[in-house]
Amino acid sequence: MSATPRQAGPPQARRRWRRVLLLLCAAALALLALLSLVVWIALPPERIVPMVLARVGASMGLEISAKGDAATRLGRHPSIVVRELVVREPGAARPLLRARRVLVALPWRTIRGLGDPLELVRVELDAPELDVAALQRWLATRPPGDGRLPTLTRGLQARGARIEGGSWRVESLSLDLPQLRADAPVRARASGRYVDASMRAPFALAATLQRPASGRGFAVVGAVTPTRDDWRLPARVTLSGALHWDEALALLPARFGAGGRFISGGTDIPFALGLHGPLRAHDGAWSLLPAGVALRGGGLVPELDARGRLALGHHLLLQLDGRIAQWPDGWPALPPPMGASRQPLGLSVSYLGLVDFSAALSLRVARDDLRFDGRLDVPALADWASNMERGSLLPPLSGTLEADAMEISGARLEGVSIEFEDEEASAP
Repeated sequence: MSATPRQAGPPQARRRWRRVLLLLCAAALALLALLSLVVWIALPPERIVPMVLARVGASMGLEISAKGDAATRLGRHPSIVVRELVVREPGAARPLLRARRVLVALPWRTIRGLGDPLELVRVELDAPELDVAALQRWLATRPPGDGRLPTLTRGLQARGARIEGGSWRVESLSLDLPQLRADAPVRARASGRYVDASMRAPFALAATLQRPASGRGFAVVGAVTPTRDDWRLPARVTLSGALHWDEALALLPARFGAGGRFISGGTDIPFALGLHGPLRAHDGAWSLLPAGVALRGGGLVPELDARGRLALGHHLLLQLDGRIAQWPDGWPALPPPMGASRQPLGLSVSYLGLVDFSAALSLRVARDDLRFDGRLDVPALADWASNMERGSLLPPLSGTLEADAMEISGARLEGVSIEFEDEEASAP
């Protein structure tokens, strides 16, 4: 009977040693936490903040500096506030990010885990300036990530932001992101003003991403108003699709819709535009290839369905082939027999130039035995539409109209070829 207690002794001893080991580990962790707290309290912010920025910058291959009065705060969520922040690649002439003020609040577990996992509580940026070219150069040097998203439990806020894209910029940008979690829908709001050499476009948009980990359920809705000196285009827009960002940002496929009005002087033309196709970002440009296009409106706006390709970067590329269901009621009537036909018009459009359509647009139209091949001045067309009642009955275009037969003032002409020349377009 005495053997049983001797056999039970060693397991009990092992359990006691485990308890002792656990207690020692807990004591060590508590001591480390206490030392971290003592260092945090003992060192002033002007010494803590440069240390933190240097460590973060080294881990990302960046130089991060700040000027002005820094501040730290303890509590449930320790926070750091830096002013006049500058972030750049080592040796780069232009920083990729500046900010007047940055606040970062984070939980203690992120500090203890040295950023693994990366969980933040709150990020605030005042007057940040982002340089897209510098950002792209830095991103090209970085290894691919693990696909994990950081967590922001109380979100991100930016005020008075500016994005520099070279030939374009976004200014007066405000951004609100209530939270960011890999397992929860993401919702954000943004407002500001897009500006380039020929146009400005104030906007107010709301974005949703239902499944951040997979990119499913992405949508943007809101108001955009492209504007020039002589016209504006207030519109309500929607953009949706499956978001991909493995190698390049893409929506596969993208569905874009816009409903609004073209307003110039006394002209007010309603329209609706729909686009569909794979939308990809590459080399600072966006492409939609192949692109499906549908245009509706009535009056001066034709009922157009077309396919082709679209690209937007420093310039706008537009190549479409489609058809117009019928001759628009607001256009000057065609002479018979062409005007009596109810067949759709075949249409080919080609454009390469600034987004304001200041360059000439190539146009080909065919119906039955009617063929037109020429060029169209879009801004002049808008002006012609505004003054059509007291101006010329013909739109401002240049080209050749050919028809097998045409009736003019009761006379039937065969083998007709008419040259159109827009005086303003041909003037030196």
